[in-house]
Amino acid sequence: MTESVFKPKKRIFMSLTSISALLGALMIYVVWKVTVPGLSEIHYLLPIVMGVIGVAIVLLMLTGVFGIVMALLGIPIIKIFYFGAWKAINILFPFAVVLGRLFNIPRAKIEQSFIEVSNNLVLQHKVKVPADRIMILTPHCIQLDTCGYKITRNVENCHQCGRCSVGAMLGLAHKYGCHLAVATGGTLARQMVMQIRPKAIVAVACERDLTSGIQDVFPLPVLGVLNERPFGPCFNTRVDVKKLEAAILAFLDEEDANAKEK
Repeated sequence: MTESVFKPKKRIFMSLTSISALLGALMIYVVWKVTVPGLSEIHYLLPIVMGVIGVAIVLLMLTGVFGIVMALLGIPIIKIFYFGAWKAINILFPFAVVLGRLFNIPRAKIEQSFIEVSNNLVLQHKVKVPADRIMILTPHCIQLDTCGYKITRNVENCHQCGRCSVGAMLGLAHKYGCHLAVATGGTLARQMVMQIRPKAIVAVACERDLTSGIQDVFPLPVLGVLNERPFGPCFNTRVDVKKLEAAILAFLDEEDANAKEK
């Protein structure tokens, strides 16, 4: 059971995050221990106050890690663990990257693992929203580079010729009644999110963009689908439409899902 849940991708981030939390707790204790004499000279209560703050930070990190483990094991978690897990992820991610360098783990693998863990947390939270509050967000590199139709401002300009993945994505958006947005960069993507104001996002991108995007829009729930790069990064990328549809259905509330099946 555990082996099937903790796939290698998830294990990487989980291990690095756990080690980071333990090292962080140790570092906080050492700093507190070293500064106690000086703090005592300023005011006798300062060591206690700083100690309480340190314990609170450590508890936040450990609660977050515990929430991540519970989610990956498929155990239902209460909201405090869900948000604690997310706070821990955001705090510990940079440390996990540094540790990854020490262990010679490529950043891309850590980011892939982060996306898997993030998706598990979102799925565990069982977010259900109407179809018209779901946004499919994808980068412009998903469009064929030789295509003459501009779709970044109006994706309906796509002629669905089938030479790239945009047509299939637009077909899914029409089928379920979701919003589809194609962005040329992070700034435009944020503008589109603010304009549409979705309650859930299905994002298609590379590891780096998905990782930063998921962190940027929290607490908005995001399911990340890694793009396929047969021609290299940022050029004529593609997406597995089955994975994309599965992500949409994971967010879709029962009423809309049943309506589409009829």
